[in-house]
Amino acid sequence: MRSLDGETAVVTGASSGIGEAIAHHLAEAGANVVLGARRLDQLDRIAADLAAEYGAAALPVETDVTDREQVDALVDAAVSEFGALDALVNNAGVGLGGEVESMDDDDYHTMTDVNVDGMFYATRAALPHVRETQGTLVFIGSFAGHHPRPGNPVYAATKWWTRGFAHSLEGQVGDDGVAVSVINPSEVRTEFGGEDGEAFEDRFEPGDVTDPAAVAEAVGFALAREAPDTVSELNLYRRDKFAEF
Repeated sequence: MRSLDGETAVVTGASSGIGEAIAHHLAEAGANVVLGARRLDQLDRIAADLAAEYGAAALPVETDVTDREQVDALVDAAVSEFGALDALVNNAGVGLGGEVESMDDDDYHTMTDVNVDGMFYATRAALPHVRETQGTLVFIGSFAGHHPRPGNPVYAATKWWTRGFAHSLEGQVGDDGVAVSVINPSEVRTEFGGEDGEAFEDRFEPGDVTDPAAVAEAVGFALAREAPDTVSELNLYRRDKFAEF
């Protein structure tokens, strides 16, 4: 396993849930963490927590991943502050609406803008720097990117896109020494779903579904692979998930 001590990672969607847990996991491992999300007050709080708990260097950068210029600025800030970029964790994502017939244009475009365009913008901006360090690009996918999700076909389609993009990119940049990993959780106790319904952290009791820390550990496992190995894809499903089918 490769040490993450002194390496620099950008984490999108870092203001809560999975992103916050990833930030803690990487900071504990000694990495410099660059936190990107829209809620700067939350990022400031998390950066202070990382410094207090682990003595970690953490840089909060207010970022809307649907804005290309803000995403470029996030990556530029990471390289300017720490001199290099070893990893990008594409975590920002959103799920809205559900029924196709009743879904309005705004919800549709929000999901595709965040889950598709946001990952593309961040990957494009980070790739030249990660190529220099022979680092890793991590994409947070979903169970919904493997199996039909009748409850929200548009969200599922964005996660199928995530997997298709990541694996095709893996074929494009693998010869350059860049690792690409996709982490697919099923339900995770976070704010997800709370934008227009009941959040998973309210719907599920602790222990019923995956905890954000488990996803963070999976990301850490992927980032710690020594070349020439890579974790191409890792599924992190709750044990009873397939009983639903």
